[in-house]
Amino acid sequence: MPNDSMRTVLVALGAGFGVALAKAGAAAFTGSSALAAEAAHSLADTANDLFLFVAQRRSSRPPDDQHPLGYGREAYFWALIAALGAFVAGAAFSLREGIDELIHPSVTSSFVVAYVVLAISTVFDLVSFRQSAGQMARRARRYGREFLEESKVTSDPTLRAVFVEDAVSVSGDVIALAALALNQITGSSIPQGVAAVLIALVLIRVSLRLIRRSHDFLVGAWATGATSTPSGRRITRLTQPLRPADEERVQAFLLGYPGVIAIRELLVTFVGPGRVWLVARVDIDDGLSKRLRRFLRQVVPNATCNLAIRIWPGKFPGVGAALRMRGAICVAL
Repeated sequence: MPNDSMRTVLVALGAGFGVALAKAGAAAFTGSSALAAEAAHSLADTANDLFLFVAQRRSSRPPDDQHPLGYGREAYFWALIAALGAFVAGAAFSLREGIDELIHPSVTSSFVVAYVVLAISTVFDLVSFRQSAGQMARRARRYGREFLEESKVTSDPTLRAVFVEDAVSVSGDVIALAALALNQITGSSIPQGVAAVLIALVLIRVSLRLIRRSHDFLVGAWATGATSTPSGRRITRLTQPLRPADEERVQAFLLGYPGVIAIRELLVTFVGPGRVWLVARVDIDDGLSKRLRRFLRQVVPNATCNLAIRIWPGKFPGVGAALRMRGAICVAL
């Protein structure tokens, strides 16, 4: 999956860079504000893809002594920076271009050049969109989720960002083409100003959504469906990739461990794309409790701290779980 995400980012980076140069040149040649807004959008996408490339490289590093849980959360940090900086910068430029066009209308020349550049750009954007949508569809089938559901809850921020930016890029191309056509038909440049403002608003909306998702993964703010806080406030916007059925499977596995008689609490947090750390507070029977205490006294006499014990559940390869017991912490990797 990491290789697929890296391939998706590289395809988007190559396509976005070529499209940005073509749109910028066409905007300067024709004077089209809609093309200028789309050029800013494509440049923002390219900068975003550079951040996502960094995120993919840095988050794939293996765990070490200073980072026992690995570097997976760096993906969410760099994805947040990308959404906050690159997308917002592109939105600000597009909004300025649109407002300036509405206040001081300009004349667009050589509509043919604008149409050709936008058509070619749309083809490149569709190529990138096909790659990201294909990877998203494969993930959805793998985890048994609907396509749109996977795009919302996936723990891979690079895939989500590229998929969303590709969808917005194709939409922006269509909006710009429609604005150019209306300008040519009516002789007024107002449609181009409106298109630039609309593109800016879409970028702002997308940026806020991506920032929120990266924030949720960084701080572990999860809720499945509609839940209530201790104060009675309802939360409906937070979702997580793990469904109730997945948590029930984890609970069943833990209860099947010899000596575990009840689960008091089960906490889930993502430490990277596709990497889960589970913390469970369980009750154990007297036999297991005595064996753990005897083992602790033999290993560390007079110890008052907890001891980490590794177990390897075959049913959940690659999933980390910490079972906080009375006398020890059993860590399942």
